[in-house]
Amino acid sequence: MKDPVTVATGITYDRESIEQWFLTTNDMSCPVTKQPLPTDNSNDSMTPNHTLRRLIQQWCTINAINGVDRIPTPKFPLNRIYAVKLVKDLGVPHLQQAALKKMEALASENERNRRSMAEAGVGKALILFIVTCFQEGQTNGLLEALRVLHHVWSVDEETKVAVIGNNDFLESLTWVLGLNHDNGHNHMLLLRIEAILVLKMTIPVVNTAQLERLKLEFFMNISTLLSEKKISQQAVKSALHVLVEACPWGRNRMKIVESGAIFQLIELELLKPEKHVTELIFNLLANLCCCADGRAQFLKHDGSIAMVSKRILRVSHATDDLGVQILSSISKFSATHGVVLEMLLVGAVSKLCMVMQADCPAYLKKKVSGILRLHSNVWNNSPCIAVYLLTRPR
Repeated sequence: MKDPVTVATGITYDRESIEQWFLTTNDMSCPVTKQPLPTDNSNDSMTPNHTLRRLIQQWCTINAINGVDRIPTPKFPLNRIYAVKLVKDLGVPHLQQAALKKMEALASENERNRRSMAEAGVGKALILFIVTCFQEGQTNGLLEALRVLHHVWSVDEETKVAVIGNNDFLESLTWVLGLNHDNGHNHMLLLRIEAILVLKMTIPVVNTAQLERLKLEFFMNISTLLSEKKISQQAVKSALHVLVEACPWGRNRMKIVESGAIFQLIELELLKPEKHVTELIFNLLANLCCCADGRAQFLKHDGSIAMVSKRILRVSHATDDLGVQILSSISKFSATHGVVLEMLLVGAVSKLCMVMQADCPAYLKKKVSGILRLHSNVWNNSPCIAVYLLTRPR
């Protein structure tokens, strides 16, 4: 225990653990006695057990030589009245910076503070602040606002509702993603990273009309961010999730192609990222290769076909399925003589033969068989394919 508290039944729990229980249970009962607890299990209905906390701290001190760290004295839970005051301070120009820094510190401490802030309307206030920054073209306090919004988003349903139909907020995030990264590179890069993290949570809750009206600039800014060398894996995943969510709507597929994202996706995959990132990249490439311009951009990259064939049977079943889908689109609709020979030379045809031999689903083997038949006149008897791959599996 780090912050022992006693509930109405007289049982002591760690504050964070019992609060998590209150969030997940439907009957609001004491985990030990199963007795019903007051419906208002706020901070006021849980009494800090100072005696037990001092004993725990004393035990930690005695066992410090064994590598046990002393738990800090818990801070008093955030009061909703104080959270409301911070929201009001956000509307006063000379108090904004101090209020944002206090919000950031409180939001990063624990889930309890984030819920209190959400109940006080911090999310809505921050959306308004970010939109104002966009309209006035100023970035003071913007980084802190994005970080706090990212923290409180998951616990604040009202904030999610406020985003629906709010085109100004989407435009504001697009503006942040496109901030000039040549001047003050590190600060601007941090702003763009925080913006993509917030955007990842925003995209799933916006309405269809908003998704269909996304501008080319939106996708170009995301593509540029993916080309940055210093962004975190979390930011990369967020950017890919945004593209996956937006791709099916309106003309977004064409806009993603026009933004140059395909080249960045292939370059990103060549760095051998983790499994989930590869699956997201292949999901996007499979969707983008459904259109002629997407296939043309894909084939412009010298390593595209080789990269896809190399990942098949090496990452996951989802990647195998998507990889075969990409090669199927290429072989059916963009199979010039040069492309067909390239598939042979870089090992794509050999890999397809391996899929036929491997323990893969029947539907996938059927799709692969269709690809192999399409250009069998070129690929038959080629020295580039090992003999054992041409034999039927038993």
